[in-house]
Amino acid sequence: MRDRVRQLKRNAPTGSAVPIPQPAQPTSPLSSHERQPVTSPVAAWETKYRSIVISGDLVSTLLVVVAACGVAGLPADGVGYLRTLFAVATIAATLSSLATCRAWSPIVLGQGAEEFRRLGKALLAAAVVLAMGGLATSVPEARGWVFAVTPCVAILLFPQRYVLRRLLHRRRRLGRCLLPVMVAGSVDTVADLIARTRREPHHGWRVEAACTGSPTDQLGHGEVSGVPVVGRLDELADHVRRGGYRVVAVTPDPYWTPRRLQRLAWQLEGTTAEMVVAPVLMEVAGPRVHVTGVLGMPLLRVTAPTFTGARRVIKEIVDRVGAAVLLALLWPGLVVIAAAIRLSDSGPAFYRQRRIGKGGRPFTILKFRTMVVDADRRRTVLLAANQAAGPLFKMRRDPRVTPIGAVLRRFSLDELPQLVNVLTGTMSLVGPRPPLPEEVAQYGPDVRRRLLVKPGLTGLWQVSGRSDLPWEESVRLDLRYVEDWSLALDALILWKTVRAVGRGQGAY
Repeated sequence: MRDRVRQLKRNAPTGSAVPIPQPAQPTSPLSSHERQPVTSPVAAWETKYRSIVISGDLVSTLLVVVAACGVAGLPADGVGYLRTLFAVATIAATLSSLATCRAWSPIVLGQGAEEFRRLGKALLAAAVVLAMGGLATSVPEARGWVFAVTPCVAILLFPQRYVLRRLLHRRRRLGRCLLPVMVAGSVDTVADLIARTRREPHHGWRVEAACTGSPTDQLGHGEVSGVPVVGRLDELADHVRRGGYRVVAVTPDPYWTPRRLQRLAWQLEGTTAEMVVAPVLMEVAGPRVHVTGVLGMPLLRVTAPTFTGARRVIKEIVDRVGAAVLLALLWPGLVVIAAAIRLSDSGPAFYRQRRIGKGGRPFTILKFRTMVVDADRRRTVLLAANQAAGPLFKMRRDPRVTPIGAVLRRFSLDELPQLVNVLTGTMSLVGPRPPLPEEVAQYGPDVRRRLLVKPGLTGLWQVSGRSDLPWEESVRLDLRYVEDWSLALDALILWKTVRAVGRGQGAY
């Protein structure tokens, strides 16, 4: 940090006072292999992490193939030779597909659902290549390699990537393995980006300096959210060239015309910095966004959200089959919970409530009862003690909650009967929170977009803070899910739900 402060002082115009930046959160010193020299385009920890990921994929693939060879046996004849050849081809096809699908790209490693989407795409491509190879060589055991070996590789690779990502995110929360970022834009958008990086350090950005203000502004070199402002927007390239930043994040500001952005991109060529431009559509990302060249101009093409088609059919199948399997596995526990509720106060074990589903259609949601029998009548008395914003009603210490209900709510066990709703098609395993009719009556046009998809048993709100989230943030997360939905995102949310429920944080 002292080195960075000296750089900021050198970059500032003579006579200006640059305040020493204070860290937004406690950080720990970087170890020698994590400290990034300002002259290096890639930090040592980035290279090391990518090498660990590649090595892990290679070792896991080799282990599965060797185990498959041991189970199948390799007789010393022509068939045995073809089996050996097919084993080598399996390793080559898997690793080649991972490289071709850019599953090892530093851009996606440790970032969002895209890493897992590319990993799944690569393994599917490898299976197709092996199937074609089996048809060409007429190897009798080709089906086993395609339908057994490749899935076993996936069973190892997906959890392995997740564990490595968790280790990386843990270090980032401690202030390690972060990329130094220069942000440039209006004061409001710069402050918003700084707040996001501090709120979600697992993305790996640490904003260390900012440029804001047009050339005509009499800019005083102060701070934005504790980050030093080192210059104006027209001085950005000079500060980046001297500062050794890894990311230059350009946020919206009237100063940024297409011509100025193009000139900035040219000026940053040959530096250590990657230029990232925040689009006006801040919450639209993922598979809907494509960059294409039209009429000689690079255009950001935003396709409409997909609510039908093959992917939705797959989602419906996964929902129904998943709900049926979970109900079959969990029914003894559900019976025990229902009996415990009945014995606690002789009231009904289940609570039925009207909610609004896809397209604004009402349905009856099913939950374990966690409150006293006359909880609905008591709500009007407690309205003054409401601790939630917007149309929601929440209390951290709701007097209507029974002792056993508090335990069920802490670990979201009261939600398990909604698997019946998923099985009948009124809900999905993953989706926005199912709202009450009185909440929907207060929705504006933008919030009503939550109703374009089925409500979910879990969702982004569940894995991002649950009841601790403010109303605006829960709406933002639900709309982000509606806009950027994908099968990979669903899988990631389901995986994270297990951890969120186990911690029991934010549920009351």
